[in-house]
Amino acid sequence: MALLLPIIVFVGMYFLILRPQQKRMKAREALVRAAGVGDEVATVGGVIGIIVAEESENVVSLEVDDDVELRVQRRSIGEIVTKAEDATDDSDSPDGED
Repeated sequence: MALLLPIIVFVGMYFLILRPQQKRMKAREALVRAAGVGDEVATVGGVIGIIVAEESENVVSLEVDDDVELRVQRRSIGEIVTKAEDATDDSDSPDGED
């Protein structure tokens, strides 16, 4: 009976703390893997740029200004601002009707 309380506490901690954290980590890993050439991304340091090349599995090149490229680790990508497909869809839409 004395061992039951620590087991219940551990199971509770698992479902309240550890499991949601693992889900967040998997979602972040999927986001980082989904970033591809042409996507506008923001790094965790606040740098915003467009991915112009994937140098290796873990390194990408970001174009932050004309003729300015930064090599960053893929895991430093904090969010995808716009996907490459979204940017092309917006440019194809008509400006308006006369």
